[in-house]
Amino acid sequence: MHDADLMARAGTLGERARRRAAPNPWVGCVLAHDGEIVGEGATLAPSGGHAETIAIAQAGPRARGATAYVTLEPCSHHGRTPPCAEALVEAGIARAVVALEDPDPRVSGRGFARLREAGIEVVVGVGAAEAHRSLAPYLHQRRTGRAFCVAKTALSVDGRAAAADGTSRWITGPDARADAHELRADSEAVVVGAGTAIADRPHLTVRDVDSPPPRPPLRVLLDARGRVPADGPLFDPALAPTLVITTPDAPPARVDAWRAAGAKVETVAPTPDGVDLTETLAVLGAHDVLQALVEGGPTLHGALWRAGLVDRLVVYLGATLLGADALPAVTGPGPATLAEAPRLTLTDSTTLGDDVRLVYDVAPAERP
Repeated sequence: MHDADLMARAGTLGERARRRAAPNPWVGCVLAHDGEIVGEGATLAPSGGHAETIAIAQAGPRARGATAYVTLEPCSHHGRTPPCAEALVEAGIARAVVALEDPDPRVSGRGFARLREAGIEVVVGVGAAEAHRSLAPYLHQRRTGRAFCVAKTALSVDGRAAAADGTSRWITGPDARADAHELRADSEAVVVGAGTAIADRPHLTVRDVDSPPPRPPLRVLLDARGRVPADGPLFDPALAPTLVITTPDAPPARVDAWRAAGAKVETVAPTPDGVDLTETLAVLGAHDVLQALVEGGPTLHGALWRAGLVDRLVVYLGATLLGADALPAVTGPGPATLAEAPRLTLTDSTTLGDDVRLVYDVAPAERP
């Protein structure tokens, strides 16, 4: 097996660990001698073992002289666990092939330096594109302090988010709805605005997924003026935790009611669109949210696009037509010309029954 094949195996291991590892990065590691795998591992839940130490333990004495294939730079600091770079040095590996440098300021090249200091050959960049896509939420949160923003919407074939009477259940079929729960399970927070909370009284929980996360995603309500009562499933702490992000414009009595119902409340600056969304994503980043899945309606989605904060767009295209009187996917001012509109990169398309899931990445330079 070649370097690219062994790194691909490490990437598969890392991706499988995604739900249990967050807010740590979901890293995969393979140890090999002349292309033969002698040990492999993936990051456990916080405070558990890291990919490198698990692979070393599995390899035992065979780790000496091996090549380590790791999807992210081995850590070089003492956190919940000892540094992985030091563990690789002590195991006696001869070579390290790593996909990406870790932007965490506690690492950021120090892991590579420790390996090279010990005389280990270090190769960086093999499988970088695949690792970057897998670890994008972690990399973004560590670089910016903000949660990675995934805007999710369900649309009819003619691009409408709800019928003329405001109803949107169900634009898509059961396969697409089940897939949306998998997307929730990959996220540390699920976000809606006040309008969606009032209209739908959502649970925002993960249901019937193949591999449930060890902790339910944080349910996040954006309510600048205190419109949403502190009742219903969104405020049932037995289902999942809830965070309300509001502004000083919310009535104190409503804020007190949210807290009395068991929700946490954070206050950010107000804007014409509601809460300050840049500050909101920074608050979520400070709450260890790597990926925030925004399921709000057209108003919230429009505000996110205008603020240039969408990092990934997931569209579930339902097999139905709603017509010109139906509600659009995004409301509010948009680009004046086609030339000003952001261009997205299609990274995945999947058929789900009669529906289709489309995934687009947004390059920073292409944001409005």
